[in-house]
Amino acid sequence: MSQVTAIIGLGNPGANYEATRHNAGFWLVDAIARSTHGELRPEKKFLGHYAKVRVGDHELHLLNPTTFMNRSGAAVAALCQFFKLTPDNLLVAHDELDLPPGQARYKTGGGHGGHNGLRDIISALGNQKQFHRVRIGIGHPGDASQVTNYVLGRAGKAEQTAIERAIDECLATLPSVLAGDWAKAMNQLHSLKP
Repeated sequence: MSQVTAIIGLGNPGANYEATRHNAGFWLVDAIARSTHGELRPEKKFLGHYAKVRVGDHELHLLNPTTFMNRSGAAVAALCQFFKLTPDNLLVAHDELDLPPGQARYKTGGGHGGHNGLRDIISALGNQKQFHRVRIGIGHPGDASQVTNYVLGRAGKAEQTAIERAIDECLATLPSVLAGDWAKAMNQLHSLKP
């Protein structure tokens, strides 16, 4: 299995969306940048905010696309072309309705599960689905008709704290991910209680 060399956060650009649940993927990439003293800067050729950081012995590309969620694929494709990355070099961080706040899960491959960001990335990668994902739980509003308003809304205080705790745990498992020890990373992250 190839090594993860790029982590892409999914979200929507701009102050209006910054604190919304749909931006949980951005929050993780922001947290990695902070923890490595990296700074995400606007990078036109990658259609997003980009930083190159080091985690231990590993060099890592960080990207938060500024294309809006449903166009995330263009930014991911640009990054892949420039650095000659394959789908299995990628870890895509995104919000997950099917997990409660405070939980996160690693997954490799699979469909988009109705997530527009994932849908666009799969399409932009030529229908290749074999990239890694980290699914950050935001909970579900209970009714499909409420999903759009829910993901574009802000989490309550307790909920936000739980999401941030899960993001911290993702950070803690990063060395295992970068070393290719998925079993260890999953074991640690998946035992997290909401």
